[in-house]
Amino acid sequence: MAFFTYIIASRRNGTLYTGSTDNLIKRINEHREKRRDGFTAKHDVAILVWYELHDSRHAAFVREREIKEWKRVWKLEMTERNHPGWTDLFEKLF
Repeated sequence: MAFFTYIIASRRNGTLYTGSTDNLIKRINEHREKRRDGFTAKHDVAILVWYELHDSRHAAFVREREIKEWKRVWKLEMTERNHPGWTDLFEKLF
């Protein structure tokens, strides 16, 4: 089973959200369709701009918590370095 840590954004350099999941496609779909009330629905955050794969749920969760502690500029720099186009990676998952 695969586990993921991910960052979604409202737009380039916009509002960011970091999460972790064991089903990235399903979870990003939930964000896109605003199926859950909360931060991402309120701020229209649904563009998948970065993700990484982990071997365990614990590792994905630890990485999520680590990134959530980062300064915003570090998250922006990591996204820009790894995905300078900021296009939605969701379509590439298929």
